[in-house]
Amino acid sequence: MKVGFKHILENQFEVFTLRICRYRYLVIIGVLIVAAFAASGLRNITVDTSNESFLFPDDPVLIRYEEFREQFGRDDVIIIAIKGDDVFTFEFLNRLQNFHQKIADEVPFVASITSLINIRETRGEGDRLIVDDLLTTLPTNQNELENLRRRVLANPLYQNRLISADGEFTSIIVELSRFSGEGGLAVDDALSFFDETDVPTANNEKLTEAEIHQLVMQMDEMTRQYSVQGFEVIMAGTPAVTDTLKLTLQEDVRKFIILVVAVIMVLLLIAFRVIGAVVLPLGVVLFALVSTIGLMGHLGISVKLPTVILPSFLLAVGVGAAIHLLEIWKQKRASGEQDHQAIASAVRHAGLPILLTSLTTAVGLGSFSLAEVAPIAELGLFSAIGIIIALIYTLLLLPAGLAILPAGKVKQNQPENEGEHDIINKALVNIASWSVRKAKPICVLSALLLAGSLLVAAQLRFSHDVLSWLPEEWPIRQATEMVDKNMGGSVSLEVIIDTGVENGLHDRDTLIKIDQLSQEIEEDPIGALPVGNTLSIAVLLKEIHQALNGNNPEYYRIPENERLIPQEFLLFENSGSDDVEDLVDSRFQIGRLSLRVPWRDTLEYSPFIDIVNDKFKDAFGNSATYEITGIMSLFSRTLEAAIFTTAKSYAIAFGAITIMMVLLIGRIASGLISMIPNLAPIAITLATMQITGIPLNLFTMLVASIAIGLAVDDTIHFMHHFHRYLDKFGDVELAVRKTLLTSGRAMLTTSVILSAGFFVFCFASMSNLIQFGILTGMTIILALLADFVLAPALMSLRYGKIYPRETKQEETV
Repeated sequence: MKVGFKHILENQFEVFTLRICRYRYLVIIGVLIVAAFAASGLRNITVDTSNESFLFPDDPVLIRYEEFREQFGRDDVIIIAIKGDDVFTFEFLNRLQNFHQKIADEVPFVASITSLINIRETRGEGDRLIVDDLLTTLPTNQNELENLRRRVLANPLYQNRLISADGEFTSIIVELSRFSGEGGLAVDDALSFFDETDVPTANNEKLTEAEIHQLVMQMDEMTRQYSVQGFEVIMAGTPAVTDTLKLTLQEDVRKFIILVVAVIMVLLLIAFRVIGAVVLPLGVVLFALVSTIGLMGHLGISVKLPTVILPSFLLAVGVGAAIHLLEIWKQKRASGEQDHQAIASAVRHAGLPILLTSLTTAVGLGSFSLAEVAPIAELGLFSAIGIIIALIYTLLLLPAGLAILPAGKVKQNQPENEGEHDIINKALVNIASWSVRKAKPICVLSALLLAGSLLVAAQLRFSHDVLSWLPEEWPIRQATEMVDKNMGGSVSLEVIIDTGVENGLHDRDTLIKIDQLSQEIEEDPIGALPVGNTLSIAVLLKEIHQALNGNNPEYYRIPENERLIPQEFLLFENSGSDDVEDLVDSRFQIGRLSLRVPWRDTLEYSPFIDIVNDKFKDAFGNSATYEITGIMSLFSRTLEAAIFTTAKSYAIAFGAITIMMVLLIGRIASGLISMIPNLAPIAITLATMQITGIPLNLFTMLVASIAIGLAVDDTIHFMHHFHRYLDKFGDVELAVRKTLLTSGRAMLTTSVILSAGFFVFCFASMSNLIQFGILTGMTIILALLADFVLAPALMSLRYGKIYPRETKQEETV
């Protein structure tokens, strides 16, 4: 950026600020009106931690998943696992029946309840097909108990679904309603059906987060009431996990905001020792925060997992511009300027770098607005908007506030080097001298460290495992892991097979292919991911065929005579059971194959899905079409989108900020060189993640783009003031010293506040937030060190010790 153009901008900043000071009351009233309108949207804010919230509504994977739900209902069930010394005792079964009935009586928004009490049992009696609940009446003697044990453990339908292989665990599967306002099963209905079909309400609205929370809370209370020695009850399933995440995030957000505000207040008071210097910056960022979150409410954007960091992020980042203005204002006052002129001179001096730092930070975060992961894109967009709002409020409210509040007494007419006797300034002077005089070794060591860090960072792996974010001792995590271990899994993958013709699922070859694929996938674990159980129309047909052949296990297979298939299905439907509806559509054209697997890192799901896809492709070819969906597919798509997003966002952020640095400095070589102190800290942080085993997840992937947007702020301030003093004095070491003595203190203060603001995340409940806070805070500190040590060394090598001064002098600070 040419010097003449800089002068024009600086003059405009000064004139603009003098007008703000003159009309200070009108400015404050105007800002308050705008902020109040924006803040009115806060009442519309909701929290959404569902798995669907990670993808945009028009994402093909999400569309396919919603179509599956419309046809077959929800696959994200609540699993109540119950451990006993022996499931098959009078006491246990009686308590299980009471528990089942209490859920049916009292829990809202339930589509179906399935347990050993009402699970389907299909059997033949003579030439009749009997389809009934397993336990229409409880056993009354030991022989009946043993007969029940034998029947349950021998039935493939129950294995790893309602009974564990060792018979010590049983489960109650609760399927949620699809639509809001549904629920409240009659007892007879709850006990009569293995699965119920949802009936849409008039408004056809989906079940809300609040309704799911109500359901989960009541289920949790019941599990506590019924859990006793010999009947130990735990609750798992994705609805329970996501509800726990939601509650945790809500509690953590409140905690973060309080802690960040407290940190900012204390550090501002230490830095400036003036109440006004605490109240004004804090007021600016709080107004910016409520305006940004309120805008989200007006636009109907809910708070999701990654966007939970937005409030504390804006508080910590937004205060930086105010600190730089206050620091320069304090120096202007100390040099003898009074009242409005001191304010205007401070904005003249710091306005341009503040504008550019806000833009670069907004660009760094805004790079995520193009992400394919919905909450990441929303975080990027509203972080950028919030930063710009904070900039506008800073340039309006801070000068107006300073013009109203008493400035206090300061020492005037201080010598320019008087501050060098201050401990901090003395340290800054020593750093300036050392970094310039040891420029070559500093640059060589930095280059080696950067190269090594990039090599290590290249080995980083991606991860998306929401359950692992929760502490190991939390009940929901322990319950999910226990269900996965003993009941085969809590996450579903659904394969939808479309034969393309009515009654296509009466075709024997098609049914055999589905059955063979089910057995192959279940019996031969893909990688390290075992399949607990499978369910399809083929399983139901084998069950019917066995019953119609004297209950002989040898007939648990697809009928050899294809003409028997539609007849056997018809007999089953005439029995009164509607379980067929859960597996196929009414035309017998489309069917589902459900796979239940343990909750694992999504990194393991992606190859599993690929192999399942290949198996179906090889088996069906062009004879039928198939689609893979279910909760697992949402996890996999989220990880895939996150990987693509990370690479794209890093490239956009780094490229855009580099261009802005070149334009600011007005020298291509210097602009490119100035990016090195910003790249090095990020590379070191990424290498640290690899060394410590921290993967790139939806939170840690944000570190680099956030850090480069923040780290470049200090670099801009350094480069702006360095070139100002270099043009004035023509001496690199003197220019570095003057730079650190003026903007250096503000850089130190903002970096301390920023890092402390992110270190607040160490008080989070979830490990992903803790890691995010530590890594981002660490990167900010490393970036400050790079600007204090590496940037001066690079400028020394770039210009030498003496640089020809420009004839036109610039103002001194």
